[in-house]
Amino acid sequence: QLVQSGGGLVQTGGSLTLSCATSARIFSSYTMGWFRQAPGKEREFVAAYKWRGGATYYARSAAGRFTVSADNAKNTVILQMNNMTPEDTAVYYCAAGDVLGRGTEYEYDYWGQGTQVTVSS
Repeated sequence: QLVQSGGGLVQTGGSLTLSCATSARIFSSYTMGWFRQAPGKEREFVAAYKWRGGATYYARSAAGRFTVSADNAKNTVILQMNNMTPEDTAVYYCAAGDVLGRGTEYEYDYWGQGTQVTVSS
């Protein structure tokens, strides 16, 4: 239901873009979130976008560097990541769920396949 693209390898200070395409039903009904999981760590919230009203939510680690937006015509949510650091290295997942605010990962019902993001020092 969620198909991710983008990611890869970037140097410190560089930028990457992740995309998550879904159906019109999911895109217009649910909050679209981004999570990440680094090796040996728990999965953590990164950002979220709610189509209805255009609300966005960010983790402290992402605020000011990452931007979540949407291409409504393509039912796609985009995570633009700038000024990246090695601490951003993780597998990134998009998710969709009927949540209040940003929600918790347990409230998201649909998950993308995950994509590796590696930031070299």
